[in-house]
Amino acid sequence: MNRTLILASASPRRKELLKQVGLEFIVDASNHPEDIHSNLSPEELVKTLSLEKARATAKKHPDAIIIAADTIGVLGGKIVGKPHTAEEARKMLQMLSGKSHSVITGLTVLDSALNKTATRTVETMVYIKQLSLVEIQNYLDTGESLDKAGAYAIQGLGAVIVEKIVGDYYNVVGLPLNALAECLKEFGVMLL
Repeated sequence: MNRTLILASASPRRKELLKQVGLEFIVDASNHPEDIHSNLSPEELVKTLSLEKARATAKKHPDAIIIAADTIGVLGGKIVGKPHTAEEARKMLQMLSGKSHSVITGLTVLDSALNKTATRTVETMVYIKQLSLVEIQNYLDTGESLDKAGAYAIQGLGAVIVEKIVGDYYNVVGLPLNALAECLKEFGVMLL
């Protein structure tokens, strides 16, 4: 397979996960806006956003295989996005404390030469331990919670606030590797 693989994301976590599975790729982050205020279900929203990101990046790469993803948290049917301030992060962590929520990723692989796509959604349940105000403040002080869906990073210090997960760990990091491998297989890219 001599086709160029493009990761349509600036996420350092997604980049590391692709490296982890031995893929050679170029990063060309999609500049498609992420509008999470839509009437779509969370599953349809992330599928749509990942597909739109892949299509936007494909316009610049007419003969490549594009990988795009979008990840959100959902608590009680409500989307939990990325906090932009410490105060927003505090409110999110207080809301998630002692509860379970789902992390849903929309994943799209697009062959720009054939205009063929494969899109999946992956959902993982995450159980957050009951957090004290001191624990929340100490976590906020690390700065790790900013710009992370749900205000925590499971692959970092946020791991200590997660009691358990049911589903794909890599989905919570931001790129479900098993689903990605299955999608890539449809395009002749074999990871194993």
